[in-house]
Amino acid sequence: MVFVPMIHALETEYFGSKKKMALSPSVVPQESEENNANCVETKQSQTASTASEDPLQHLCLASQEVLHKAQQSGRSRCLQCGGSRMFYCYTCYVPVENVPTEQIPFVQLPLKIDIIKHPNETDGKSTAVHAKLLAPDSVNIYTYPCIPEYEGQDHEVVLVFPGPQSISIKDVSFHLQKRIESKSGDKADDLDMPPRKLVRTEAQEGWHLNESMGKGPELKRVVFIDSTWSQTNQITSDERLRELLQVELKTRKTCFWRHQKGKPDTFLSTIEAIYYFLVDYHRAVQKEEYRGQYDNLLFFYSFMYRLIKEARRSGEKAKQKPIH
Repeated sequence: MVFVPMIHALETEYFGSKKKMALSPSVVPQESEENNANCVETKQSQTASTASEDPLQHLCLASQEVLHKAQQSGRSRCLQCGGSRMFYCYTCYVPVENVPTEQIPFVQLPLKIDIIKHPNETDGKSTAVHAKLLAPDSVNIYTYPCIPEYEGQDHEVVLVFPGPQSISIKDVSFHLQKRIESKSGDKADDLDMPPRKLVRTEAQEGWHLNESMGKGPELKRVVFIDSTWSQTNQITSDERLRELLQVELKTRKTCFWRHQKGKPDTFLSTIEAIYYFLVDYHRAVQKEEYRGQYDNLLFFYSFMYRLIKEARRSGEKAKQKPIH
């Protein structure tokens, strides 16, 4: 058995050709609050030594039995476009026929998520689809050069991307506050009036209310880029994103099976970035204890991670096996 072709075949089986379609939010049904609350710890048939090497082993996930069954039965039909897929359709953003929607967890997010996808990013290899499948009410995916309009909203929207001007999540409220104060000062100069005599804008009223509650200004939307690292500059340099506050997840490490050579392990896949941002935001900004509320964002990712890891392990054993 040859290691590289085997892994390539495995990924090709789960991810296919490139296409794009819109999804009606009603297609993926919401789980009940009771089902969301009763998350089931995923059980893996691994040895203790293998489990200790698994960075995703402590996630509190819904049962992945539906994915195990789908894996055994093979590819299935997308009920929207008719395409043959494994687990889900990456063009329609829906589970396939042999993966019942009621067995896929629904994740409620505290923020809106916009994903800007590079047009050359292969749909079938993108983990951004996972976010849309699992949190359809909170996530939108756009293909560049299509970008939402953020003008006038830079005090409530951030871009998650590493760079020299990037800040950590714990400093987000401070910098958003500075932007609100800057807008207030600019208006005072324009009207030639002292700031204290200006009528507060709706955004400023919201910040002062949050300030009195000790929560700081309100973040409403987070932007992520879905692209290979070599192609990101085209998107990040776009004038529609240049003014947004940039946030970097400096302490998180990727376990993505398609990690790009020469890049640091803090460069995350899209679904990892979304997940870790929300966990850190929950703790550092909302100041609340994290109890696995967003773990199911990695429902598909963790399953594929273990599947591909096992395939690689089998491939390595086959290479080491002596030929008689």
